[in-house]
Amino acid sequence: MTTLPEVKLYIGGEYVDATSGQTFDNVNPATGEVICKVQIASDADVNRAIEAAKQAQKAWAKTTGAERGRILNRAVALIRERNQELSELEVLDTGKPLQEAVVADAASGADCIEYFAGAAALLKGDHYDLGGSFAYTRREPLGVCAGIGAWNYPIQIACWKSGPALACGNAMVYKPSEMTPLTAMKLAEIYTEAGLPAGLFNVVNGYGPVGAALSTHPDVDKVSLTGSVPTGKKVLQGASETLKHVTLELGGKSPLIVFADADLDNAVSAAMLANFYTQGEICSNGTRVFVEESVHNQFIEKLVSRTEKMKIGDPMDMETHVGSLISEDHMNKVLGYIEAGKKAGAQIATGGNRYTANGCDKGFYVEPTVFTQCGDEMDIVREEIFGPVMSVLTFKTEEEAVRRANDTDFGLAAGVFTKDIMRGHRVVAELEAGTCWINNYNLTPIEMPFGGYKHSGIGRENSQAAIEHYTQLKSVYVEMGDVDAPY
Repeated sequence: MTTLPEVKLYIGGEYVDATSGQTFDNVNPATGEVICKVQIASDADVNRAIEAAKQAQKAWAKTTGAERGRILNRAVALIRERNQELSELEVLDTGKPLQEAVVADAASGADCIEYFAGAAALLKGDHYDLGGSFAYTRREPLGVCAGIGAWNYPIQIACWKSGPALACGNAMVYKPSEMTPLTAMKLAEIYTEAGLPAGLFNVVNGYGPVGAALSTHPDVDKVSLTGSVPTGKKVLQGASETLKHVTLELGGKSPLIVFADADLDNAVSAAMLANFYTQGEICSNGTRVFVEESVHNQFIEKLVSRTEKMKIGDPMDMETHVGSLISEDHMNKVLGYIEAGKKAGAQIATGGNRYTANGCDKGFYVEPTVFTQCGDEMDIVREEIFGPVMSVLTFKTEEEAVRRANDTDFGLAAGVFTKDIMRGHRVVAELEAGTCWINNYNLTPIEMPFGGYKHSGIGRENSQAAIEHYTQLKSVYVEMGDVDAPY
């Protein structure tokens, strides 16, 4: 059993005690054991963090982009140097396999900060020649940004939000998920060690009220949330009281369409990654897999054979493919969806049970599960499960596949597998989703914008698009002649 010291808040470049006097238990989902206690921020603590950010941001905004980039790049080097340590801490907190964490979590967060470190010196406005006079624009920081993270990719999300915010001259007060608070604290330490001025990145822990305090605070200029649709609606409502800038990256029930001419081995690989990576706890997962009827049986045969070879077990074992779900409550929710799928008439091709073998009985494990004979009206097809549960459906025509794929309130992601390049582009153009892949799935390079349509969110993260969401544009008209007045 690993027991860590009690986790405090991180405000003004140092650890400080919360004034609430309250804590919560941070649990290792792979074992059910308590890792540590975490202090809960009070409203006074949130105010203190925001004030520290507000004061630090004024000087940071006047720092050149090149200098901001140098400090951020030092943080990048430290993250990469400590990737193993950060990855193991992430596994302890999330239950995901270490083989994933070492390549997909802190490492991808470092890629993000590096990208925006390079972009910091390139921020600029435009010049407009108006004949005798001219105008120009200035791209200026927003001020204090609040980041609210999710529990599936804790350090990656903290980097995705803080990287562009800091590069653009803002400060950030960050609230990690109460289920996975540990690596955000390490990121705060790394920023300080890299030379980031005290107060520019603060971490406050707690439950919903802490997020609500950030969303409604008059001195917070922008809030960025990664989370569920219901939480996103609450944040948007709270932010509307002070007309904050808002970025919301929310849930999904994304389609993955496999045409008969696709490379089926690649399509199966993508479907597995789109459903079982991180135990299915990924918002963009392609959990509705539409397979053209003529290759359905072949697809299922390959899929089941490979799925049953996946190793479930201790997430710290580098051979493990499937780790633990985040909590007992979430495991029971996922198992409830599996039961609902069976009752609705869907057939389980493989999986479908809680996994308790090989010392996993104390953790919250669910077998990778594949449903066939699914109907579009079933709960397992329409609702986000956020677990290792794949629904496979069949279709006959391209038009049918597109129509059914779009028949959802979500619109985060979508994928198409086909060797017909014209069809690939044609179908993607018709899909109502913010992030799409042709002949791959769930790759999110930092150079590409990421975000959703419809109920899956507002705004974009990553790429140059994120700069639009962490800056504001000031227009300046410069008169070069006399003022012509009619009176």
